[in-house]
Amino acid sequence: MTDHTNLRAKAFVWKWPAIDWERWAPRTLMARASLIIVVPMILVQVISTYIFYDNHWDTMSRRMAASLAGDIAGVAGFLRDYPGEQNYAWLRDNTKRNLDIDVIYQPGGMLDGVNLHDNEWDIDDILDEALWAALKRPFVVDFVTFRVDKQISIHVQLDDGVLHVLAPRRRLFSSTTYVFVIWMVGSSMLLFGVATVFLRNQVKSVRRLARAADEFGKGRDVPDFPAEGAFEVRQAARAFNIMRGRITRQITQRTDMLSGVSHDLRTPLTRMKLQLEMMGKTATPEDIAALKDDAADMEKMLDAYLTFAKGEGNEEAVPVNVADLLQTIVARFKRDGAAVKLDLGPLPTAMPLRPVAFERCLNNLIGNAMRYGKTLDVSAAVLDRTLEIHVDDDGPGIPPENREDVFKPFTRLETSRNPKTGGVGLGLTIALDIVRSMGGEIALAESPKGGLRASVRIPL
Repeated sequence: MTDHTNLRAKAFVWKWPAIDWERWAPRTLMARASLIIVVPMILVQVISTYIFYDNHWDTMSRRMAASLAGDIAGVAGFLRDYPGEQNYAWLRDNTKRNLDIDVIYQPGGMLDGVNLHDNEWDIDDILDEALWAALKRPFVVDFVTFRVDKQISIHVQLDDGVLHVLAPRRRLFSSTTYVFVIWMVGSSMLLFGVATVFLRNQVKSVRRLARAADEFGKGRDVPDFPAEGAFEVRQAARAFNIMRGRITRQITQRTDMLSGVSHDLRTPLTRMKLQLEMMGKTATPEDIAALKDDAADMEKMLDAYLTFAKGEGNEEAVPVNVADLLQTIVARFKRDGAAVKLDLGPLPTAMPLRPVAFERCLNNLIGNAMRYGKTLDVSAAVLDRTLEIHVDDDGPGIPPENREDVFKPFTRLETSRNPKTGGVGLGLTIALDIVRSMGGEIALAESPKGGLRASVRIPL
């Protein structure tokens, strides 16, 4: 009994090998669109050329070869039926004038190695086939003169001599071949040129839209993108303008709302401070000091919350000398007693940044490093058109599994809620929000000093 289960298990199943098309495909839209045009164009040309050579060229070649072979057969028959020098002279003049061939008759001549009684002949091309069908006699085709003088020399063995025929190239080859090839190549190049100009205009709109989106993502002022180009590009441009307007209105409304909230919250806080000053006679100095500390902590927390909610506000990006800004920030921390070392590489002298927001970001990163480390190293340089700033400390560092969590709002690795020991948990969140608004990113890693490295990367 046959085990069908084993047979199925042994059956060979063919699977197409997986091909990573994205690896081999062009990366740009212009190149891919051009490939979509070029590949079908080449296929059409190959198919058309194959059909042309398989039908037209073969048919024309056979007809022209048969015509030349018929003329040679007619000349051979005339020489056989009308011998004589006078008839030969008349034949030579008329074939030159009417048939466009030169004939030379050699009476008593013999072709080398030719058997007049041989009923078979070596046929290897169309001309040989046509000559044998028309003459049924031995012949030799010499293409040497064809390569030199663009003429074909044909030698035919007759009963009483050898007939030499010299035919021009046009008797066997048609110029339509070159016309066809030139037309195919010329029209293809013309169509490809027109398509390239059209595609470049379409791709130009897409590139402008990408640049506008990138500029807007970096927080820079971007005017309304003009809706032009193909329908899909115009649709994307209108969607971008609508999105930009909504985001701008949302930021403006949030800023206005937070300004009002800030005013409303600071008013009762100011009254609390005034009441604390008026309680000097009825409360102990210890109670007043404790209440003042609470009010100061509340004000600090409120400032941090509002700073996080407002982000960088309506600050415009302006050209900033990065080296001067870093030196100013580090000098301020040194005045406060921090052991900070600054190492500057090649930096741009006019990079578009929001200076107040960027300074706040670096203050938060350096201040966070000062809170947990004793010495700090700040380095900055431009690598691969990207501004890279590293802040290294010698503190305890952060475990790799917790490095992403510290960027979340109000997240603190120090479990107490005492702002004196760990802040309110918004410093790194604010720094990340500022850097991302400029199209950059912040990453945490292990520092060469043994602590934590905070790396800021902003594309130029």
